[in-house]
Amino acid sequence: MQFANEQQFLDHLLDEIEKDRIVLPSLPEVALKVREAVDQGNTTASQLASLIAEDAALTARLLQVANSPLYRARTEITNLQMAVMRLGYETVRTLMMGLALKQVFQPDSKLLANYFNDTWQTSVDVAAISRAMATLCQDLDTEQALLAGLIHQIGKLPILSLANKSPEISKDPQVLDQLLDSLHTTIGEVIMFKWNFPKSLSQVVSQYNRWDRETEDGKADYTDVVQVAYLEHIAAQGEEPPVEPTKIAAFSRLGLAPDIEVVEIEGIDETRMLFS
Repeated sequence: MQFANEQQFLDHLLDEIEKDRIVLPSLPEVALKVREAVDQGNTTASQLASLIAEDAALTARLLQVANSPLYRARTEITNLQMAVMRLGYETVRTLMMGLALKQVFQPDSKLLANYFNDTWQTSVDVAAISRAMATLCQDLDTEQALLAGLIHQIGKLPILSLANKSPEISKDPQVLDQLLDSLHTTIGEVIMFKWNFPKSLSQVVSQYNRWDRETEDGKADYTDVVQVAYLEHIAAQGEEPPVEPTKIAAFSRLGLAPDIEVVEIEGIDETRMLFS
């Protein structure tokens, strides 16, 4: 199918989503159950551990994270109930969502596998930097910052799915790259609505590359964190920033200088290894 312009592609993609011909990414059921149980506020550590145990892969990954240097366990955590009690419900909920995201970034074609992998690795890198930066911000939660980084380019997945059905796009990297860059925030907002993510995280997806954005109360938020983390990521790749960093208000709201070397903050490499 030929598309005259980006808007036509976007309209067609939204129509395909509306008619369920392209299925939006879905989080694993266990991760959703854990989120709901924690949100309800009446679950026990034992009950939460039982929910997590329904997914063997996520169980293994959570125990690996709980025992990692990132969380500095004094003694080895050998079972899920110990992990829940040591990490805390809120951290477990966020980590389960983050760990589950890797299962979402699975390519549905060999042709586009590199795009899926590159998008996930970018997300992991931005997430690692975001978590590290949040340790410097008193009002922001490190694990929420991690999750914000992991989801910031989620909107690229449905675009890749439609491109897979359109050989003239999937075989033209220049066109595909332009569509991904221009449209992923719009599609990401649709996914955030489906996943029922809170505004503090859903706006990360739609606004992280709006360089002139302001916050309602003038305080730093998770979008600021991801925006700066993304700039740090592309700088580390040797790319030029899309806008002069001194003109981006997110730095000042976070209390950071535009020339800060965020990549030197402790914990970034450990986070990358856990989620790569």
